[in-house]
Amino acid sequence: MTTALERQEHLETLDAVMARAKQPRAVDGASDALVGASPAMAAVRAFAAKIAGARATVLITGETGTGKGALAEAIHRLGPRASKPLVAVHCASLSEGLLESELFGHERGSFTGADRRRIGRFEQADGATLFLDEIGEIPESVQVRLLRVLQERSFERVGGNETVRVDVRLIAATNRDLEEDVESGRFRGDLRYRLDVVHFAMPPLRDRGDDVLMLARHFLERCSRENGKTFAGFTDAAAARMRAHAWPGNVRELQNAVERAVVLTEGPWIDDVEPTTFVAAPKIQRTPQEIAIPGSTLAMIQRHAVEVTLASVGGSAEEAAKILGVSVEAVRGHERSRRAAGELASP
Repeated sequence: MTTALERQEHLETLDAVMARAKQPRAVDGASDALVGASPAMAAVRAFAAKIAGARATVLITGETGTGKGALAEAIHRLGPRASKPLVAVHCASLSEGLLESELFGHERGSFTGADRRRIGRFEQADGATLFLDEIGEIPESVQVRLLRVLQERSFERVGGNETVRVDVRLIAATNRDLEEDVESGRFRGDLRYRLDVVHFAMPPLRDRGDDVLMLARHFLERCSRENGKTFAGFTDAAAARMRAHAWPGNVRELQNAVERAVVLTEGPWIDDVEPTTFVAAPKIQRTPQEIAIPGSTLAMIQRHAVEVTLASVGGSAEEAAKILGVSVEAVRGHERSRRAAGELASP
């Protein structure tokens, strides 16, 4: 559980975040992620139009960077609640106690630093739409409270007894396999069914055909303008490489790659759009001092340390002594003891 000190340290941050949420705004990247003319994106737009007017809870799944937030915004903007803001919460960015306060609010004095009542995101979204991103990351205690809100449309603020009733259209998103999480006990099955009233899986960028090039041109135009540069476009070779790449990071990865190319290229044509690559950190070779040493007595531990160190330096007593910080005679004495015990052959 989150300590009172942790809550207090985050109050100022929560104030700023929640103040921004009161203003109508688009989910970051929404207009970008829905750019495309592929059949896959036509299905996305058709889905948004079809269920926008309903009140049913929507669960959006898909890989990271596919535009789940963009679809949530589209559903909201096409529906009858569009005149009010889409309130968004990234569930994975807050700890358990802070997430409870963020979603349901808290009463004055409910914990150290709570010097006034705070209105949570559910109350902010009354009559509007609440988007819970990374819903698969919420802890079990918050899952229980969220289930009650979905069932009864009511809740109590943290530290309070007053029942608050709200009319909220909920849209949730995750890149996790909730069915697998339910089977492993990580996610409540009853909550999963409450969330999964209407389900849509966002297509990965690799399944969207020439949307890759359309999105790349879109990002090129915007990034060029932001950086005060002018480009004629991408070379055929660059376009071919973008079309062939799988883009595991999806739209977000493509955007970063184009922006990087804009910054590093003088123009007029962009020929090098390199995808993000992650280089694994080199494995650290353990030195003799770092080797885990078994043993139940100090003598056994010392003996093991000398043996391993000698083996690592090819049997050189001088080198082993330097590493262990002991005299050469101490190392040789250890060898003599082992010979006397018959563990080593005589030289």
